Amino acid sequence: MTEHEDWTGRRFEVEVGPVAHGGHCVARHEGRVVFVRHALPGERVVVEVTEDRHKSYCRADAVDIRQPDERRVQPPCPLAVPGGCGGCDWQHADPSLQRELKAAVVAEQLHRLAGIDTDVVVEPLEPTPLEWRSRVRLAVGRNGKAGLRAHRSHQVVPLDGNGCPIVVPGMLDDVLTRTWRPRAEVEVTADGAGQVHVQVIEQVRGRPRRKQLSGGRAREHAAGRDWQLSAHGFWQAHPAAADTYARVVAEYAKAEPGAQAWDLYAGVGLFASVLAEQVGRTGGVLAVESSRSAAADGERNLADLPHVRWRAERVERALQNETSEPNVVVLDPPRKGAGIPVVRAIAERRPQRVVYVACDPAALARDVATFAESGYQLAELRAFDAFPMTSHTECVALLEPADVCARPR
Repeated sequence: MTEHEDWTGRRFEVEVGPVAHGGHCVARHEGRVVFVRHALPGERVVVEVTEDRHKSYCRADAVDIRQPDERRVQPPCPLAVPGGCGGCDWQHADPSLQRELKAAVVAEQLHRLAGIDTDVVVEPLEPTPLEWRSRVRLAVGRNGKAGLRAHRSHQVVPLDGNGCPIVVPGMLDDVLTRTWRPRAEVEVTADGAGQVHVQVIEQVRGRPRRKQLSGGRAREHAAGRDWQLSAHGFWQAHPAAADTYARVVAEYAKAEPGAQAWDLYAGVGLFASVLAEQVGRTGGVLAVESSRSAAADGERNLADLPHVRWRAERVERALQNETSEPNVVVLDPPRKGAGIPVVRAIAERRPQRVVYVACDPAALARDVATFAESGYQLAELRAFDAFPMTSHTECVALLEPADVCARPR
């Protein structure tokens, strides 16, 4: 094919290949790659091309399943179909198959981007793969009704009476019955105490204007502590996630009494609290968080731990003039990852252990590869299905100096 022929709207039959990062599978047709949603590996399906902007590949939805996988199920949400809501990727797969697909993605990213071959198991978080999401940002359509966006689109799919089966029951009831200003966004949080917090974001003269309609301060419990924080600040969306990650971070960090530890991208201090308990008052913890409001919440929540020192600035800037030498570093960067400058700055301090919490396997793999260039190897990895029905996975990785990994355990 010498010229790019636009296939948008075209239908054809394909045999679906392996799962890929991003909530789709890979197929091929007439020499081109086709990224297919709403399909499963090994199925034969008819696809309809939804987007064709590149010569080598296009995107499509499976619209007719000719030979289904035996673990294909009926999606619990009527909107989780081609042309419907883009919030979920795998509602058509049995939950155990979803975890296998996610494990394959993590393993493939580590192999392709970091040259690491390792078995990956994605562990479920209790209690169910539904009714878990406690934080939602809704879009408002032209009709004033709140909903979720279609896949790779600004189109708003109204939820109306359908609700959303993956959110905490009842948290959207009042929001979906109201009429909102078109093109606004509505943030809804159900905290650990059962209170629902609602904030509307409207564009005024090109700038976002936030108005808190109910609540405002969320209460949570994790790592043996009670937390109070801005309701729409950062906290894990899955109710079981924060406690689970705190336990794994504690197991991997093993910070000794009197040690120095860093918690980078600290949020409100969940992992800083774990590190502070381990190092005790003869040690110290540096918590770095770019959000000043989150850092302020963290200082209030950890006021009983004076050996936690806060810096409210970007991690890249903080590490440029930080003089402490950490024994252990924990980092929980945003989806794009920490990046080369941060990874190298950490590795230059030669900590005994680095615990990396990642919500994107590609970003994790890229940063693990950079750590490897600086003499660190992946020692352990656990992955969690913290976002059931979606393509997202949370990983916690332990990196150690290569000479330590080579020693018998």
